[in-house]
Amino acid sequence: MGIDFYYTPGSAPCRSVLLTANALGIELNLILVDLRKKEHLRPEFIKINPKHTVPTLVDNGLILWESRAIITYLVQEYGKDDSLYPKNPKKRALVDQILYFDLEKLHPAFADCYYPTIFSGSTSPAQKHLDKAREIFKFLDALLERHTYSAGDHLTVADLALVATVSTYEAMNFDFRDYPNVVNWLDVIKTTAPGYEEVNGKNVLVFKEMVEKLSRKLETSV
Repeated sequence: MGIDFYYTPGSAPCRSVLLTANALGIELNLILVDLRKKEHLRPEFIKINPKHTVPTLVDNGLILWESRAIITYLVQEYGKDDSLYPKNPKKRALVDQILYFDLEKLHPAFADCYYPTIFSGSTSPAQKHLDKAREIFKFLDALLERHTYSAGDHLTVADLALVATVSTYEAMNFDFRDYPNVVNWLDVIKTTAPGYEEVNGKNVLVFKEMVEKLSRKLETSV
């Protein structure tokens, strides 16, 4: 039957799943959900996911709608080994730690900074939200001083989730000059994550183009 994956390409959480599936060599049945057309509110989608969010994955009756749950499930169910999500409790805890950091800190800070500028036509992020994001990146930069990758010495799903978020900051021209370790890590992931450009890089541009189109529309409506 295959694995159905409901997604929108500009979404960082969706891209983290695409990166993980690509790294595992899994072919997903890609089902595009156009949020601007409110396709996520269609009754047939709400029946699958009452939370009506993307990403949503359906695998032989199992329905998952949180990207970090999806990517860890895919590795455990389909991975040929545990390199992307280690079975060792201590190593896994380091990966989970980064996943929670992305979920609770980095991704929400992006939403606070940039969603108002994207959807309401504000000229720039509020200073308090930028300051908060900078503090979070300051912490991330210190963390990345210890290792080449975010949770150790090799690529894991922590990096795949994190890079989907960080590259979206990059698309919004966030200033990384004060975070050299983040910049170095980002360069490493872009060159070592399987199919990075095809899966994430091109879809980040989709997000950027959407933002630019919305900005032009808001400018002409003022």
